[in-house]
Amino acid sequence: MIVREIDFDDLQHVLRLYAQPDFDNGDVLSEAEARALYERFLAYPDYRIYVAEQDGSIVGSFALLVMLNLGHRGAPSAIIEDVAVDPQVQGRGVGAQMMRAAMHLAREKGCYKLVLSSNAKRVRAHAFYESLGFKRHGISFFVTL
Repeated sequence: MIVREIDFDDLQHVLRLYAQPDFDNGDVLSEAEARALYERFLAYPDYRIYVAEQDGSIVGSFALLVMLNLGHRGAPSAIIEDVAVDPQVQGRGVGAQMMRAAMHLAREKGCYKLVLSSNAKRVRAHAFYESLGFKRHGISFFVTL
C-alpha cells in the first residue's frame, strides 16, 4: 500500500469514501464541485488531500493542513481532517498507515504538534488513535454556522 497526494482523477474515489453512512451518508459534492474546490485547495501552500492506494484501488483518504504560527516560536502545527477508510478494508492497517504518513509529513514540515478531532460517540476510533500515540487533550468545541 502507498499513501500519496491525490490528483484530479482520484476525486471520484475520495467522494465514494465520503459517501459512507458513518461519514456524509451519501450527501457529497458532485465531481465537478469537488474539482473546483480542490483547485482552491491547491492555492493553499500546505493543505492537501492524500489517499491510500492498495492494489490499484483507493481504500482510504485524509486531508492534512499545515498552519504557520506566530506562537510556539514560529513552529507550525498540523490538523488532520476527513479521515475515511473503505469499510471493506477497515481493521487491516489502512488507517494506521495513513496516520503514520500524516505524522511523517507533519514532522517533515517542522510541526510541533499534529491534532485531529473525533466525534465523542466514536469510541472505537478513539482507541485506534490512542494506539498510534495520540493523546486526549483539552476539549473540542464547535458551532454550527
